[in-house]
Formats: sequence, C-alpha cells, structure tokens
Amino acid sequence: MPRAQANGLELEYDTFGDPSAPPIVLVMGLGAQMITWEEGFCELLASRGFHVVRFDNRDAGLSTWFDELGTPDLAGIMAGTAPAPYLLSDLADDVVGLFDALGFAKAHVVGASMGGMVAQQLAIDHPDRLLSLTSIMSTTGDQSVGQVSPAALATLTKPVPETREEQIELSVANYRVTGSPGYPATEEYLRRKATRNYDRGRHPVGMQRQAAAVVASGDRTERLHDVRIPTVVLHGDSDVMIDVSGGKATAAAIPEAELVIIPGMGHDLPEPLWPEIVAAIVRATARA
Repeated sequence: MPRAQANGLELEYDTFGDPSAPPIVLVMGLGAQMITWEEGFCELLASRGFHVVRFDNRDAGLSTWFDELGTPDLAGIMAGTAPAPYLLSDLADDVVGLFDALGFAKAHVVGASMGGMVAQQLAIDHPDRLLSLTSIMSTTGDQSVGQVSPAALATLTKPVPETREEQIELSVANYRVTGSPGYPATEEYLRRKATRNYDRGRHPVGMQRQAAAVVASGDRTERLHDVRIPTVVLHGDSDVMIDVSGGKATAAAIPEAELVIIPGMGHDLPEPLWPEIVAAIVRATARA
C-alpha cells in the first residue's frame, strides 16, 4: 500500500473507487488500524460515487510510530501535572496533511470512536477543508457523557501479555465485550480479525499515547457550537465503550446535526449495519 508524506510523518493509506469522484476520508479509532474499516464497507461506500481513503493514524498500524516519546503518564495527564506527547489537534493536522498529499482541497470526513473526535477537531480547526462530517460512536470530550462501562474498562485495562497467542486471545476477549449484542460476530471472525491486526502492526504503547491525546484535549462542546458543516452522528444504543450519551451530546452540540441511534449496535461496525451507516453518510454528503 502507498504512504503519504503528511505533517512531517508518513501515513500508510489505501483507496477505493474512482479517483475523480468526491473524496471521503475515513479516520479510525484508538489503537485501531485502517483495516478496521473493512474492504467491503469501503467498497460499498465507493459504489455510492465516492473516492474512499482509509489510513493508519500516527502511532498505529504502518504509519509513523512515536516511540521516542516513551510511555505517557496518563495519571499525570489526567491530573494536569504531565504533558501529553501530542493532542487530537495534531492528529487532525495529520489528516489535513493527507489531504494535501493526495491533492484534496476539501473532503468529506467520517470518523469512528477516537476518529470521530479527530473529525470533530478537524471541523473546529480546519472548517474550510471539510465538505461534511460523520461522527460514529464518539463523544465530545465532556467527562459527564460518553463514559466507558465498568465491565469494558476492566477488560480493556488488563496488562498486555507477552506472547503473540496471548495478545490475540486478549483482543478476542475485548471484541466480545465491546461488540454489538444485536449483531454478534462469530468466533472465527473475531479470531481472524485479531490475528490480522496483531500481525500487521499492533502497537499497544502507541495506543496509550493516543489515549493521552484524547484525555489532554479536553471538552470540545463549546467549540462544536460554531461548526456549520453538514453533520450526521451515529451511535449504537448498546455501546459499552462510549455510552450513547456521547453521541447524543455530539449531535446536540453541532447545529442542525442529524442524530441516528442504532438499536443493538455496540462499539463496532457489524456488516449487517453497513447499508444503514453508508446511507447516513450519504445523507450528510448530499447536504453539502
């Protein structure tokens, strides 16, 4: 796959559809690689008349890792006594750098989870570069909404095992907790997904630095009031990773945002829901 020189680093990316069609850039979440946007989803979106781009965020997958910055002091960052290695605004600048590298004056942007936060930050920092905004299973940074459930937190904060096999098993366990109860995935699918992610570029300390960026970037609510970009917000009513209140708060903060609550959806993108998710994205693009 190609790499783009963007914002002083290298971003691994992939494309689908007609390069002359309107561009849609997909931004994935915390520690997640671009392959979490599955090929079938990207192809379905491309079939609606878009040039679809997915990429690895900094510190994830095959894009530039920032290991020289070390392991962040998350407790200190939460207390305000330690700096974060970088902020969500830096990840947003990476996306703008990708736009520039690919020759996009403007693009539609779709973000999931932390990627939704990055997309929101893009709308705040670079409104002139966005055609539309889709925020999926994300939140505003307001600590009173979008909380993680105790069960999910307990699973996701387990120490990272040493061996490949143990890390794959942990990922499968995490997927079971955070996935969509209304659209349960098979054991075979989860194990294949976990194995592919590990072998391609699993990077736990990079995920910690991304988490530090989320914590240190604070509440975007007031700044989201000024966003005037066509926006749709999607959230599952069964999300244990980011409670549905985060999606509701996001839609309430952005003027004229469309809110779509999907029954039975957790913190993933199950294939049976792809047509509904793509249709919502297309509605936002049509408003642009």
